Amino acid sequence: MTGHRDVVLRLWGRQLFERQGEPLAWAEGVLVATGRPPAAVVAALSGRLDALADFPSDRAWLLFRTVAKLAVNLQADGRYDADVGTRIGPLAVRLGELEPPLAGPLGDALGHPPDGPASLVTVHATELSGNRTMRLRAIDALLEWAELGHPQARAVLSEVACDHRTQDVTVWTKALNRIDLFGDPSVEPGLLRAVADTGHRGVRWSALACAELGFRRAVPLITALLEHPDPMVREGACQALGVLAEPAAIPALAARLNDETDWVRSRAALTLGRIGGDRALAVLWQAMRQRRHPKAGYLASAIAAFGPPVVDDLITLTTDPDPDLRALACRALGSTADDRALPVLERLAAHDLAGTTLGGLVATAAKQALRTAHRIRARTAST
Repeated sequence: MTGHRDVVLRLWGRQLFERQGEPLAWAEGVLVATGRPPAAVVAALSGRLDALADFPSDRAWLLFRTVAKLAVNLQADGRYDADVGTRIGPLAVRLGELEPPLAGPLGDALGHPPDGPASLVTVHATELSGNRTMRLRAIDALLEWAELGHPQARAVLSEVACDHRTQDVTVWTKALNRIDLFGDPSVEPGLLRAVADTGHRGVRWSALACAELGFRRAVPLITALLEHPDPMVREGACQALGVLAEPAAIPALAARLNDETDWVRSRAALTLGRIGGDRALAVLWQAMRQRRHPKAGYLASAIAAFGPPVVDDLITLTTDPDPDLRALACRALGSTADDRALPVLERLAAHDLAGTTLGGLVATAAKQALRTAHRIRARTAST
């Protein structure tokens, strides 16, 4: 267990409880194994933790008190206290080392600790074929081990990621949410199959996982998902194309600026801003000038992402006869925090009292933009 001893014991202690069919009976067995007086065991199981102060403290006291607290929680609302549970394994092993006569009873009550991470990972891998509760626990534990760099856990997770049709979709998406911990080129064929399987409930996560790992062969498949009937999938496809910064997707993303769902429109705009370039900027300008949707602040934010090159054009837009466009220009200028924007925003905040379609004033939009600009500039100065 070199290098991972504390983690092994912590996970083992937690899983000791999770695998119990009769958790209170298990807790009672651990309490008895500490060698404390029977009256203390009765008090603990009765929930009378205050009464434990009447009993003398010894080296077993901390483990006893920890298990007693867990027993009280279980009797009160049936909930497992994860913080308490993770302490049981390390405390029991340490107590057995300090008090050799207790090592045997504790081993009988708890089971003997694993030899190391590999034995625990093997158990987790087996549990992936158990009931749903067990599968979810197993995938969480495997991700913990992958984060610690355990190669066996990473290999098991790679197998899960590559086989979307036989896996519980919740287990599978949990793994894909942390694809950065274990993903490598070996998972690409499986993830491409998953992206192509547009009827699968986890297709959104497969697109995002491909983007996270930079699998550019997935771009046509992800672009096709922009037409998916589920808005969550369309939004995820926009996000994935933004991560990949794929210019070829600009025409398809432009169409999503008129999506029926507002948050898909917003994600498409942000993705175009992230891709950058003249084509993406032209698409965003056109959409903002057309104003097909009243709430178009996301277009202003996306245009602001292009930085100094757009500032002069935004300043020009503040003179447009349309109050809505002037308000959007204010919002974008505030997000640029450019020196050229400040006097323009100050003038509009003082004098432009025209109303917008949404019921606000251009002056109000300018004031908000000034606050945004000052926050950005202050943050920049502090760093």
